[in-house]
Amino acid sequence: MSDRDIIEFFDSWALVWDERMIIDEDIVKTILDCAKVCAGKKILDVACGTGVLIPYYLKRDVLDVTGIDISPKMIEIAQNKFQMEKVKFICDNAVDHEYDEKYDCIVIYNAFPHFEDPERLIERMSLLLKEGGTLSVAHGMSRERINAHHDNVTNVSRLLPDVRELQKIFEKYLKVSDMISDERMYLITGVKE
Repeated sequence: MSDRDIIEFFDSWALVWDERMIIDEDIVKTILDCAKVCAGKKILDVACGTGVLIPYYLKRDVLDVTGIDISPKMIEIAQNKFQMEKVKFICDNAVDHEYDEKYDCIVIYNAFPHFEDPERLIERMSLLLKEGGTLSVAHGMSRERINAHHDNVTNVSRLLPDVRELQKIFEKYLKVSDMISDERMYLITGVKE
């Protein structure tokens, strides 16, 4: 899996991404509740794509949102959709980017299989959290459906691990507060102590 392959893949889907996106608002509510996304929080949306979660953050009156994505076309669409002071975007590799601030909540939604090194991602994101901040890896589908969905794009994705495997990685850096892996969704949230 290379950055170039991932950029090409997501750039090729950018124009139809929003129309193909299926959002279950109850699942999004559960994810954001577990992630402790609420008024006054600074949010980092990792692999934000076209910004599908940004309206949900804004409804919760967050202080600001930074979306980061490696795909220039995804970021361009997101920037055109959300031209406001409290929302900014970065086009870069989320793991390698040099951030100049810390965050209350970091959310990786529907994107975790597209990162080459899951442990490096979790470690890096944990360093960007304020004390008491949360890191959430979440999918709006079951692990089985995600893995079946990614079965034919192995050059840009890896299998989504069992949530208990991911828990072992999280616990090296964070205290796990929530875990869900059922027929509807996949979620793990850790808190920086």
